[in-house]
Amino acid sequence: MYESFYGLTSKPFQLNPDPSFYFASKQHRRAMAYLEYGLNQNEGFIVVTGEVGAGKTTIVRGLLKDLDHEKVVAAQLVTTQLDAEDTLRMVAAAFGVGTKNVGKSELLLALEAFLVDVTRQGKRCLLIVDEAQNLTARAVEELRMLSNFQFGTQALLQSFLIGQPEFRKIMQSPQMQQLRQRVIAACHIGPMDQDETQAYIEHRLKCAGSQGMPRFDAGAFEAIFEASGGVPRRINSHCDRLLLSGFLTGKTDFARVDVEEVAREIREETQPSSSQATNKTGDGDPATNPQLTDSGVLDIDLSRMAMDPSTADQASRVIADLRNGQAEQRMIRIERSMFRLERNNAAVLSLLQQLVDAVRAKQ
Repeated sequence: MYESFYGLTSKPFQLNPDPSFYFASKQHRRAMAYLEYGLNQNEGFIVVTGEVGAGKTTIVRGLLKDLDHEKVVAAQLVTTQLDAEDTLRMVAAAFGVGTKNVGKSELLLALEAFLVDVTRQGKRCLLIVDEAQNLTARAVEELRMLSNFQFGTQALLQSFLIGQPEFRKIMQSPQMQQLRQRVIAACHIGPMDQDETQAYIEHRLKCAGSQGMPRFDAGAFEAIFEASGGVPRRINSHCDRLLLSGFLTGKTDFARVDVEEVAREIREETQPSSSQATNKTGDGDPATNPQLTDSGVLDIDLSRMAMDPSTADQASRVIADLRNGQAEQRMIRIERSMFRLERNNAAVLSLLQQLVDAVRAKQ
């Protein structure tokens, strides 16, 4: 919308990861070095963690873009809120291995046969698992077992686990000891400092074809860092809104006050207002003004109501049952959706394979 106003050739602060806008901060260079080192080792696991919007996916896409696809067969798994066997099926599907109407043992045999075939061709297989913090312990164990596949002395599969900071805690749990022994390297991507935040903004504007517009003074850069905490996606969000505001008001130069106004708007849009936090006609007491939880169940502080202990205990159990029941129903709906998606993907892959086979038969 505003690109032509500022003389830009593309949108500089889009939220979707784009390797062409990759900015090599100190921590991003370190993470990329770990990934490249892992590729050279051709075995085990590489773990990269970072805050939401820290740039993990951008690094991975940049790595995939530079891979020699004549030597490396890469597959990416993004949907990770699955149980163990479903995770295996998604891994197989990501590599193009058919999973329709086969049991787990047949699935493992088919996947191993595929990995061996790729290795015999002088290639290697790389699995990139995004949002790894959502993996169940059983799913992680299945991925670890896949790393046991070998052809002679050569590992058949290497895996990168990319996740949010909580995955670091998961990795430290006792049941992850065997996986930790397979981790070649692990690194964490933190936020950028103030100087890197300014360099990041200038870099993205340059990539978008900026010839000097828009312009930010020192106070604007400082305010963007304060509002975003140095997290790339948050920087993009604030800068995109700032440029849109400037376009609407005909402004090309930005100062601290402009950034603070945009930051205030974003906070008001993303944080609950005081009228949502408390009842307009009450004092916010949960006993007199109950609120709805995310599950749609009333959140009532029974201890502050005039109720005998036995009745209060019974009411608490009923509310807990309601919450658990709704959570279970949500999980069932999600699982059904994933199964439908898996079936559709398998059907598409089967049709594509038939098409390839038909073309080969005519040659």
